[in-house]
Amino acid sequence: MKHAINRTLYQYWDELRGSRTAPNRSEIDPGRIRTLLGDTFILEAVDKDTYRYRLAGTRLCSTHCRELKGRNFLRGWGDKDREAMATMLAAITDDAAAAVLGIDGHTERSHVLKMEMLLLPLQVPGEGRSRILGACAYFERPYWLGLHPILSQSISSLRLIWPDERPSFLLNGGEGRSSVPTLPRHTPAVPPALLGAARQVRHLTVIDGGKS
Repeated sequence: MKHAINRTLYQYWDELRGSRTAPNRSEIDPGRIRTLLGDTFILEAVDKDTYRYRLAGTRLCSTHCRELKGRNFLRGWGDKDREAMATMLAAITDDAAAAVLGIDGHTERSHVLKMEMLLLPLQVPGEGRSRILGACAYFERPYWLGLHPILSQSISSLRLIWPDERPSFLLNGGEGRSSVPTLPRHTPAVPPALLGAARQVRHLTVIDGGKS
């Protein structure tokens, strides 16, 4: 994570969850992250094609020149990026992954805004991990920001993070699940030096590791 806002939010989320895969939505205290609120948002997983903004910070809405609450997060991406994003969101809600993305925001005048996005799972009692806590922050504020809306977005980089080193279904003793697809692209290749330690679980390549 390159942006201080995302590093701070990740640390807060990680401390809050403790030994769990994700903290409860009700445990998020806006007062604890008040300096981040303008750039944060919460998504609701409705179905595989719909992740609705439940909340969106004022700075984030200003960047897009519109109110984001109620909109589908998957709108405004190209076909392949939308496919990659939907797959990644499923990994977050189904398997307690976190994700860091490099995002390019595009205006009608071909301006490009470089941003970094963080996505983290949240638990809702009785619903499972049906919420996602996120933040999206730009690195430099251009003169046109707030005047020309971000109309589309593209992924420049994507990284899944397993806070406990491996997917939750493996931690729980599962043998893999056919319902979790691999990311269509943006996923880094496995370094050759680690191929000998890799093992296949259904469609996933799992590399054993640990905290240093």
